[in-house]
Amino acid sequence: MDGLFTVLFPSDCRLCSAPLTTASRLPVCGDCLAGMTPLSDALCLVCGDLLPDLPDYLNASRCGLCRCVELPFDRAAAYGSYADGIRHLIHLLKYDEIYPAADVLARMLADAICQLAPGFGADPVLLLPVPLHRVKLRSRGFNQAEQIARLAIRHLPSVKLELVRQDLLRQRETASQTGLTSHARRENVRGAFRVSRPEAVAGREVLLVDDVYTTGATASECARVLKRAGASRVFVATVARTLKASAAAVVIAKGPARVESLDAHARASGE
Repeated sequence: MDGLFTVLFPSDCRLCSAPLTTASRLPVCGDCLAGMTPLSDALCLVCGDLLPDLPDYLNASRCGLCRCVELPFDRAAAYGSYADGIRHLIHLLKYDEIYPAADVLARMLADAICQLAPGFGADPVLLLPVPLHRVKLRSRGFNQAEQIARLAIRHLPSVKLELVRQDLLRQRETASQTGLTSHARRENVRGAFRVSRPEAVAGREVLLVDDVYTTGATASECARVLKRAGASRVFVATVARTLKASAAAVVIAKGPARVESLDAHARASGE
C-alpha cells in the first residue's frame, strides 16, 4: 500500500521536503515527527521556562522573572520549544488547515497537562481554550486551541477535565501579537477578555490551554480575569513555548550579586 501510494500520489514532507514513503493524512515524514522532542532540561516551577545553568549554591527552582514578579497564574507547562518542527506543525494547522496535525499537537498538549495534573484537586478542572474574537473565528473557521484541547482529552482518561467554551470570551478584537515587544503585547490584550458566567468559575480550578506561550501576556491577562471572577487556581498548558532563559544564564552564573542585579533590572523594566 505504501509503495502504491508513493507511485500514484507522490508528495514531499511539508517540513523538510523529503519524499514521503508512507501513506498518511499528515504530510510530515517520520524523521521530522521524531525530532519534535519534549523539553528535558531543568524548568522553572512556575512559568515553565528553562532554568539557566546555575552554580549549585544557588539551588534555584524559579527563573529570574518568577523570583521577583508574582504571575497571575499558578503554574504553566509546555511540551516543547516553539521552534523548528513544532512551530511548523502548528502553522500547518493554523494557517494551512492541515487538520490531521491537530492529532499530533493534541498528544503534545496532553503531555503538558500531565505535568500539571499532580497539582489538581479532587474536583474536575475547568478546561478553557484561549478564545478567539468572533471576527477572527469567522475568518479562520476554527479555534485551534479548542480543537487541540478536545483531542487531548482523549489521551487523558484519568484526569478529570470539564471542557467549556463560552465561560471565557474575547470581547475586543486585538492586533496580532507577532513582532510586538513584551510591553506592547501586554497592552494589546489588556481588557480583551471577560468571564461570561462568573458563578461557573467561582471557587473552581481552571486549566487554560493554547497552542503557544510566547511572553505569557495572553495567558496572564486571561488568568487575571479568571482570578478576578473567583477562580481558586489557574494553570496554563500549551503545546510549545518560546524559551528565554539562555540570555539570563550569562548574567546569573556569575554569582549572587549578579542575581540581585538581574532581579532589580527585571523589576525596573517590567519583564
